[in-house]
Amino acid sequence: MEQTFVMVKPDGVQRGLVGEIVARLERRGLKLVGAKFMQVSQELAAEHYAELKDKPFYPGLIDYITSAPVLAMAWEGKNAVGAVRQTLGATKPSEAAPGSIRHDYGMDVGRNLAHGSDSPENGAREVALWFQPEELVSWERATDAWIFE
Repeated sequence: MEQTFVMVKPDGVQRGLVGEIVARLERRGLKLVGAKFMQVSQELAAEHYAELKDKPFYPGLIDYITSAPVLAMAWEGKNAVGAVRQTLGATKPSEAAPGSIRHDYGMDVGRNLAHGSDSPENGAREVALWFQPEELVSWERATDAWIFE
């Protein structure tokens, strides 16, 4: 099974959408294997967004992601990265498919509620960045036979 990283960003937390985002991922059939509610440090933010360091929006992004708590999560499932990204919707809420989280609740790319890894490789890297191995729980879900063929 593939693992991926999802973060409910400060705007999603402040707007009270944590439960909605978690519920949609669970209803999709993904399995939560790690979660922690936390304040992101400058160091962790810089490491997470290292590939964006030269972008003009980088300083504002770091200020934003460290401005309020986030919910960091590790999810597991078949094609977990693709399933999460489809459920979240396009990065720009104005381009997100109807029924996706960003379409239903987002208005601005700078306040798009959640982060989802963009590839299996980045999913593994981000899960390892945000979680220690002992913080992830491997467990058997009784409903998996009804979700996965």
